Amino acid sequence: MAALSKRGRSLAVKQAEGWQNGYTLGAQAGYRLGRCESIMNRISLAPTAFWDKKVLYVTSGKGLPYSPLDTGIIETIRPMVRELVFAQPTHDLALTAAREMPDFVLVLDAMMLPMDQLELIRNWGIKTAVWLLDDPYYTDVTLKLALSFDYVFTIELNCVSFYTESGCPNVHYLPLAVDSSVYRPKAVAAGNNRGACFVGSGYWNRVQIFNSLTPTLLRHDVHFTGLWWDRLAAYSKLSGRINLNKWMGPEETADYYNGSKIVINLHRAYDDEQFNNNSRGIQAVSPNPRTFEISACGVLQLTDIRNDLSRFYEPGTEIVTYGSAEELRDKLEYYLTHEEEGREIALRGLSRTMREHTFTNRLTDLFRVVFG
Repeated sequence: MAALSKRGRSLAVKQAEGWQNGYTLGAQAGYRLGRCESIMNRISLAPTAFWDKKVLYVTSGKGLPYSPLDTGIIETIRPMVRELVFAQPTHDLALTAAREMPDFVLVLDAMMLPMDQLELIRNWGIKTAVWLLDDPYYTDVTLKLALSFDYVFTIELNCVSFYTESGCPNVHYLPLAVDSSVYRPKAVAAGNNRGACFVGSGYWNRVQIFNSLTPTLLRHDVHFTGLWWDRLAAYSKLSGRINLNKWMGPEETADYYNGSKIVINLHRAYDDEQFNNNSRGIQAVSPNPRTFEISACGVLQLTDIRNDLSRFYEPGTEIVTYGSAEELRDKLEYYLTHEEEGREIALRGLSRTMREHTFTNRLTDLFRVVFG
């Protein structure tokens, strides 16, 4: 009986500890969401401008990750213009334009667009623009496309001079942003919590960094989701925390971010010859779209340094940066044990994102360029 009683006491202690840990996690999550909601309630996400124009939006014609961007952009444009029509980049696009006669045609990506259709549209005097989302990684391809448009909007600062010097008449810097209806603070289901995560493909520059952090990855609750993470040297030991070759949609990605204390951002290399078409070696200095999506969820972001990052977030105040694998290790370990400090940075990053880095912000800038 004594032994049973001892086991019973041990079980009771474990149950009490589990309850206390669950209560603490719930209280922390509730406090965070309350603070986030307070910030969101003080920011208006509605458009502040309206144009009496008819716009034809041409989608990327691609699947993930482009199709959700198409959806977010379409829904953002609707209340900003008199009329919006949208179409796929098909061989009858010019027929659609002739039937609708829009004031302006905006194309996302343009990789799938038949350029003869664009030429017909321009011959009718309709303004056209392309928003290029993969610069500078595919500039060998996108330059040929960009030369056919009246306006070029690029997410990479260094590509502005590249396209201008190559003959494009109107080139503008327009980084991507967030669909605030998807990327925002939210509650997550029980069991969807983790210490830190990285979402994205295992390009070799990323694998090299994380390989150097193997002891830290093993010691802490760090998770990966995306292609090629079986390239990690310690994959066999980390496989239980890796969603290998999984490509998450925006809603699931936002949930994943919200369930993490820290989200790591590590940009792909501009000079990766295996995957890029950037023979001119145009260096990337602008933050990737993931930068805005992570901060929009109100979680702490640790990102590698891009030269133009400080235009969008104040390092150390609204976002945390690292310049080496060692600095990433040190800051990861620091903020996993200084959660309140990290939370305040994340909340300031959330506020900055919702005030300045939504699709509404970017499309307002775009329409002001085109329509005045």
